[in-house]
Amino acid sequence: MEENNTNEREEIFSERVRAGKRTYFFDVKATRSNDYYLTITESKRRYKDDGFTYEKHKIFLYKEDFNKFVDALNNTVNHVKEELLPDVDFSQFDRQVDDGQEVEDSSEIDTELRWD
Repeated sequence: MEENNTNEREEIFSERVRAGKRTYFFDVKATRSNDYYLTITESKRRYKDDGFTYEKHKIFLYKEDFNKFVDALNNTVNHVKEELLPDVDFSQFDRQVDDGQEVEDSSEIDTELRWD
């Protein structure tokens, strides 16, 4: 008899963001009682003796904290953009990558995070 000993939950939705040597995963998962939560995983590729390994850090975010988290993240990013680095043109970092191909027009991308 085969037994499944994993604590991982089935992913309902997943979004990946590549950022240099790091990749961020935003995954929606379900609890046993069909409630939903978000995991945010940072994966860093590291070179080890015989090849590459991946170091992962994970955050669990529950629905009661969604709005607080998004507000704090937006406030922090806006502080950096408006107060600390007001002369930086952040649109230069907006290029989108789709299946390995860079997408030229990113003018319709909404970077404001929302949990509606």
